[in-house]
Amino acid sequence: MPRAGAAIVAIVCWAGLAIQFAATFANQHDVLATLWILLRFFTIITNLLVALTMTWVAIGGRASPILLGGLTLAIILVGVVYMLLLRGLLHLSGGALLADTLLHKVSPVLMTLWWLLFAPRARLRFNAPIAWAAYPVAYFIYALLRAHYEHIYPYPFMDVGKLGWLQTALNVGGIALGFIIAGVALVWIDSWRPLGSRGARR
Repeated sequence: MPRAGAAIVAIVCWAGLAIQFAATFANQHDVLATLWILLRFFTIITNLLVALTMTWVAIGGRASPILLGGLTLAIILVGVVYMLLLRGLLHLSGGALLADTLLHKVSPVLMTLWWLLFAPRARLRFNAPIAWAAYPVAYFIYALLRAHYEHIYPYPFMDVGKLGWLQTALNVGGIALGFIIAGVALVWIDSWRPLGSRGARR
């Protein structure tokens, strides 16, 4: 069951990524340009990491509890930020709408369910959220550096040109704080959730 569930998560992520690639490629007509555009977005990078990890689990590989927890937290962030800050900003249709649904809504729900049901339990420490926070922080630095040279911001809450550095820093800081708080909640849930393989207690 864990491997079958991981396969379902992986298939959804790969399908969403493939459909989004096709929709973007239709406008760019260049593989490298399409990849470069897509890798601007936290959603794409995170779904790609989930797809790779869940594919590995589905074929019998093992992923560490801290990696699984971090990926679950990151994909939850994708869904929450989308629902609170991004939903409705673009009017999508066809393949773009399907990809948007798979990558922002379906994959966060499925990965969270897989983690709750199958991930090794009682293996996370309360300092894990600090380590997990390195990923979104690294992404924000990367995205802002790209935007500085390309003058294209991946998300409106990061648009320094329109918001200024102070408001952008407050927006990013608020998201980072929420990420850490959610991480603490995830570790707490891990300490008592009844399902998942049993690990040594911390």
